[in-house]
Amino acid sequence: MDKKKAEFYKKRLLTKQDELLRLVSKSEADGRQVDEEVTQDIADKAANSYAKEFLFHQSDDHRRILQLVNEALDRIEDGSFGKCVACQEEVQVKRLDAVPWARHCIECQEKQEKGLL
Repeated sequence: MDKKKAEFYKKRLLTKQDELLRLVSKSEADGRQVDEEVTQDIADKAANSYAKEFLFHQSDDHRRILQLVNEALDRIEDGSFGKCVACQEEVQVKRLDAVPWARHCIECQEKQEKGLL
């Protein structure tokens, strides 16, 4: 991949990284706020428990994507960005445009989802 295209993806990834860091931080703060609410009613406790679980799940998803973004930034630095980590073939440009942190080409991604990779 040429340097100009790599810089384009790097900027997109850094923007996504900032967004995810803000979301993770907000989810953690919101989760702490739910803990601080004193409730007496069993329905309120159940609602708070659900809200806390939802925030935890949301934060976990953001953390997973953040890890993939960080790995993609590392691949840009070492020059392997744009190549599938499994087969070393070029990842399709449309795929990188849609998901710049993609690790696999479409074929290998399908294999991974089927448990074959």
